[in-house]
Amino acid sequence: MRSFLRQYSIRLDKELGQHFLINESILGTIIETAKIKPGDRIIEIGPGIGILTRELLKRGADVTAVELDERMLPLLQQFVQLKVNCQKLIVVHGNALHTPLNPIPPYKVVANIPYAITSPLLRRLLLELPDRPTSLTLLIQREVAETICAPTTEGILNVLVRLCGTPTIIRNVPKDAFLPPPEVESAILHIECLEQPLADRETIQRILRLTKHAMSGRRKMLRNTVGSLPEGMDALSKTGINPERRPQTLTVEEWMRLEKVFRDGTEITEKESKKPTKPRKPTN
Repeated sequence: MRSFLRQYSIRLDKELGQHFLINESILGTIIETAKIKPGDRIIEIGPGIGILTRELLKRGADVTAVELDERMLPLLQQFVQLKVNCQKLIVVHGNALHTPLNPIPPYKVVANIPYAITSPLLRRLLLELPDRPTSLTLLIQREVAETICAPTTEGILNVLVRLCGTPTIIRNVPKDAFLPPPEVESAILHIECLEQPLADRETIQRILRLTKHAMSGRRKMLRNTVGSLPEGMDALSKTGINPERRPQTLTVEEWMRLEKVFRDGTEITEKESKKPTKPRKPTN
């Protein structure tokens, strides 16, 4: 890979999150975790020159690779063709946060994503697209992965992901697994999506607004954040949540209960949350 980049005089752009994976063991773990089978439809974000793309194609997957850096487009085709047939590869030039993806379900997301777009990308994939993926297998910043997988809501991403699926850290990834090495450690995060999220889209949006309002004062107690909303103290009382608690100690289930009892006229009420549902049946 180093030789290939030198041949085409390519300097990687850290501002675009271009840290290419060069560890074959980690690459193999990503593929095995995603359970890639022939005919699987895959969306890959930020493929670069196609290191992960090539492995996905080797296993017979149909890959749609979304790449922002125009320099990488011809190199991606060239690098992949060195080993495999490209007939199952569609390359889309654009920003994955805005470019129409139009995935055909069922599909999976497998990617070494630019870390700076982790939050908005997960929001788009889990909340904004008409059809959610069956699973996501992502290389992301280790600290963010740990926040997402925390048993209590250490951040809004934790709430969003747990409303839509089950997150698991597969393994940590050292800095020297990348070229160039990033400044932070990484982790492979796998999210197995639920067949139906724990709430509908509008309810999830209200839960996230409530969580964001509460998290804006993370050092404050709930009585000073949620309690400041109309009917906020009454909602805390009805759910049995101690107003002296801090927002990051609540579970997703408690946020759902709290949103559920807010009365009409507040910013976050309208519909009740749905009951939990069973995990999506495996498609492999």
